[in-house]
Amino acid sequence: MTVDERAACPCGRTGAKERPLAFAQCCGRYLADFEGRPAPDAESLMRSRYSAFVLEDAGYLLATWHASRRPSRVTFEPGAKWLGLEVKEHRAIDDAHAEVEFVARVRNDGRASRLRERSRFLREDGRWYYVDGDHLP
Repeated sequence: MTVDERAACPCGRTGAKERPLAFAQCCGRYLADFEGRPAPDAESLMRSRYSAFVLEDAGYLLATWHASRRPSRVTFEPGAKWLGLEVKEHRAIDDAHAEVEFVARVRNDGRASRLRERSRFLREDGRWYYVDGDHLP
């Protein structure tokens, strides 16, 4: 799947006057240039990873997963349609650790569900990585 660079970013981030940011101005810049443009904070990384799930960009997901927990591959549910993301909380613990709580909505085989997670992130060598997360009710 591809996203028009001018279309609203799948992560739902808004800018001035609560208008949705374009994909190119939001997560698209991180997905397009992983090496040169790391996400500046844990929330931006989490949002870009959500967009990567929407776009089924396994390479980006693996690259942004911390090496200590990185799986050998990422699989996607056939026919899954991601419906939206809501960031509930972004908490910097210190300069190298942060948590982001979010709710992501997805539809599989006509059934909608919600994934609520408190994710942990680690910053190494100036780059944020997803470590793991706890699913919440």
